[in-house]
Amino acid sequence: MSTPTDRRFRRQIAQIERRYPRIGGALQRLTAPGRLWMRLPAAILLIIGGFLGFLPILGVWMLPVGLLLLAVDLPLLRPAVGGLMVRLRSRFRRWLR
Repeated sequence: MSTPTDRRFRRQIAQIERRYPRIGGALQRLTAPGRLWMRLPAAILLIIGGFLGFLPILGVWMLPVGLLLLAVDLPLLRPAVGGLMVRLRSRFRRWLR
């Protein structure tokens, strides 16, 4: 049985997959069941890369993506990451206006 926060988390992942097909394809492969061996190192590298945001290519964008991948396996992170994704998306929409 899934909780409302789990459903919100899954909706956020699905929305990213629909809105950004290139990222969505990679995200779909990484979030597939049984891919922990690939997901965990990718999440850790993305989080570390997010802290190196002052370098070209690496940036702060990597931090939420790494947390998203980590939250797939750690249910304790899902409410916070789901809420963060909603807030970031609304701020991004406001920024584009």
